[in-house]
Amino acid sequence: MGNKTVRLTKHTGDVETAVRGLGWEWCVEDGCANYVPGEAVVVAEKEADALLDAADTLYDMMVQAVPDDLPDAFLHVLGIPEKLWPLVRQSWNDERHWHLYGRFDLAQTPEGPKLIEFNADTATSIPETAVVQWASLAAAGKNDANQYSGLYEALVEQFKTWRMLNDDLPPALLLTYIGGSDEDETNCAVLAQAAREAGFDAHLCPIEEVTVSTEGAEKGIWAQVEAEQWQQFPFLFKLLPWEQIAWEEPELLESLTLLSRTRNVVIANPAYTLLFQSKGMLAWLWKAYPYHPLLLEADLEPISGKYIRKPYFGREGQSVEVVDRVRVTKMEGEYDAQKQVYQRWCDLPEDTNNYQYQAGVFWAGEGCAIGFRREKGIITNLSQFVPHLVEG
Repeated sequence: MGNKTVRLTKHTGDVETAVRGLGWEWCVEDGCANYVPGEAVVVAEKEADALLDAADTLYDMMVQAVPDDLPDAFLHVLGIPEKLWPLVRQSWNDERHWHLYGRFDLAQTPEGPKLIEFNADTATSIPETAVVQWASLAAAGKNDANQYSGLYEALVEQFKTWRMLNDDLPPALLLTYIGGSDEDETNCAVLAQAAREAGFDAHLCPIEEVTVSTEGAEKGIWAQVEAEQWQQFPFLFKLLPWEQIAWEEPELLESLTLLSRTRNVVIANPAYTLLFQSKGMLAWLWKAYPYHPLLLEADLEPISGKYIRKPYFGREGQSVEVVDRVRVTKMEGEYDAQKQVYQRWCDLPEDTNNYQYQAGVFWAGEGCAIGFRREKGIITNLSQFVPHLVEG
């Protein structure tokens, strides 16, 4: 499978100034625009459409591949922590638990898009995809250029649906993130703005400052909104991975499970998104749809030829290992002890400077936005985000 060649166009201008000029200055964290280069990927309209279509098809494939009633054996294969099983099953069987958004990481190959993985639970790069790359067009004087960056609009519609499905609850939404992370706070800020447009009273708060009560009249999720004033929030968004909650915050998980069961809170993204988040799903999909054109071979045991070994719930490229006969390239990380999945290696498109490009395609009810990350090696959270232009 040969490499595709990436075509770039010069893309100059002060992106941060352009973002502020659009009235989105609150969503530009320090340095957010600094890793957006003065170039853009030129994507043919047919290829851009194929990326969005791939996201739609892959999401449907995952839903169809999940067996009825989520048997124990299936949850074991996907490595879902047992403490999460009740909440995973409850959220899967109740449509009021609404999956707001996720991001497919895809490789563009001469044979079409291929699934690398799906961040279904806590995908970031929201400001870059929804705002910054569009502002980069303005900064470059290309306001009339075509770009597939409809994430914000799709999020508004998803929030509207979530609110409608739970119209028995007051539309007060608390968006939480790990304190001290400017990146996470900025991602939540964009989500909060979309939620407000959908009719929510939205408030941001570090997860460490949230109060959770499971007894009495104060049963629910609470946060301080002003001095001496606390508010209860029936809707909760958490930019904290479900598996991390299960492993590190068992008391919080127990409380969230109870509050969800009693309808004191409804949570996004719901616990069942961990089924799609697990890299074990890559092997499950290959078994359900062998040789599907959107899939790369994947197994729970080593496969022949060149492959990549990934931890089930690894993030940001950590603990990923590339194996090619005797040559091994590994990214150090904290996920070495996890269960592993083995996926057929796939060459990413390259430019003339040997940067490799991975397409990130956001799904929010449907495929709605494209962004690119580039790196000379394994893609991580520090890799450059590259805007794109769509040409007919």
